[in-house]
Amino acid sequence: MRPAPASDPAEGEAAPPVRLRTGRMALLLLLLPLFGQFFHYMKGLPPLWSLSKAFPLLSLPLVVFLRTEARLPMSRQVLFTFLWLTVVPSFAAIFYFHQDFFLGLTAQVKLLPMLYFFSFLGLLLKVRPTLAELEAAFLRCGVATLVLLVLLWALVPHSWYSGQYAFGSSPLFSVDSRGERIRMPMFFAIVATLYWYRRFLAGDGWRWLAGIAAGFLLTLLVVKTRAMVVGMAGVFAINALTHASPRQRLGLILLVPLALAGLFSFGYLGTMFSTESSSGFDVRWKTIVKAVSFLGLDPVRWTFGVGTISPVSSDSLFAYFDHFFFLADITWLGILFEYGLIGAGLLVLYELRGLLFYRRLRRVNDSLFLASLFDYIVYVLLISNLYPPTLSPGETALILAIFAYVWRLHLEDQAHADWEAPPR
Repeated sequence: MRPAPASDPAEGEAAPPVRLRTGRMALLLLLLPLFGQFFHYMKGLPPLWSLSKAFPLLSLPLVVFLRTEARLPMSRQVLFTFLWLTVVPSFAAIFYFHQDFFLGLTAQVKLLPMLYFFSFLGLLLKVRPTLAELEAAFLRCGVATLVLLVLLWALVPHSWYSGQYAFGSSPLFSVDSRGERIRMPMFFAIVATLYWYRRFLAGDGWRWLAGIAAGFLLTLLVVKTRAMVVGMAGVFAINALTHASPRQRLGLILLVPLALAGLFSFGYLGTMFSTESSSGFDVRWKTIVKAVSFLGLDPVRWTFGVGTISPVSSDSLFAYFDHFFFLADITWLGILFEYGLIGAGLLVLYELRGLLFYRRLRRVNDSLFLASLFDYIVYVLLISNLYPPTLSPGETALILAIFAYVWRLHLEDQAHADWEAPPR
C-alpha cells in the first residue's frame, strides 16, 4: 500500500493517532546516524568512524531503486555539482601542486556524502516510510543526542578531556580557551530544536519551550561551538519575525536585548571578533594572506580554483606554505581557493535549491517537520562563514532527498486521485 504523506494538525485540533511501523522505524533509526554523518569526525571511535567514511560508497547500490524513476527533482543539479567539485579541482591540482589526477581525487573524499541524495532517496522509495515515520525517527535521534550529551557531561571524568591534540583534529572531549567541551555532532538535535520552535510559533502550547531550551542551552554550555549557537539564534530570530503571532513577536522583540546581552556575556562568544593571538586570529590572517597571494591576479585561478593537496600525499599544504594552512579556517575564501568562483557558486546554489524547492513543496504539504528541515538549510547558510558547507555536505543531501521523496508521494497521490475521478 502506498503511504500518504502526513501533515501537521491545524491549530487547536487534536493530532490524530499515527501508527509507526516497527520495522521501518528500526531501519531508519539504524541508518539515519550514518546518512547524517553523525560519526564522520569521531576518530575516537575507529570502527564507526571508518564505517561513516566508507558509507557513501557502501550505500551507493541503493541507487538501483531509482532506475524506474523517469525524472527526480534536483537530481541533475546535485549530480552536476558533485562531478564539477570533484573533477575540476583534481585537474587543477595537477598544474598548481604537481600531483596526479587520481591522487587529487582523494582530496575530495569529503564531498562523497553528497551522493546520499541518491542513495537515501533510493532507500526511501524502496522502504516507503510515511512522513510521520521520518519525522519520528529524526526527533528520536535528536532527543537521543541531547540525552547522550547530558550523560557524557555528567559522567565523563575531567581526565578524559584533552588539551593537546593534532592541528585540524576534533576530539570528542577537549579543553581550550572555552573550557571543557564535548564536540557532539548536533545535526539531529538542531533539527529537533528547530522543529520544537516551529511548534511553539504555531501556537501548540508553551510545553515546547522546554525542548527548545534544552537544545539551545546544551549547545551553548556544553558543546560550545560558536557557529552552532549563532546559527540557531539567527534562525530563531528570522522565524520570530516571519512566523510568530503579534503577541509572540512583541514578547520575543522585548527579549532580544536581554538575549543578546546574555549570549555575548559568555567569554567564547564575546571573543568571536577578537583579533588577539589567543583566538587564533593571527594564524587565520596569515592563511588568508598566503591564500590571496597564491591566487594572485590570475583570473583562471579565481574562476576555477587551484585544488588542494591530498591528505594521503607525501606533501601537504602545511609544508607547501610553511604554515598551519587549513582551508576550513578561512571558510569561503578557502572554498574559492580550492573550487573557484564557479565551484563556490555551485555550492551556494546547492543549498538555495533546497530552499526554493521547499517553497514549492509547502503548497502541497505544509508539514512543520519539513519546515524545520528548511530552517536547517537556512542555518547552514547562516553559519557558512564560520563553518564551511563542504565539511558536512551529506546533511543537505539528506534533506533534499526527503524533499524529493515527499514530492514523489504527492505526484503519486495526484495520479491516484486522477485515476479514481469519474469521467466527465
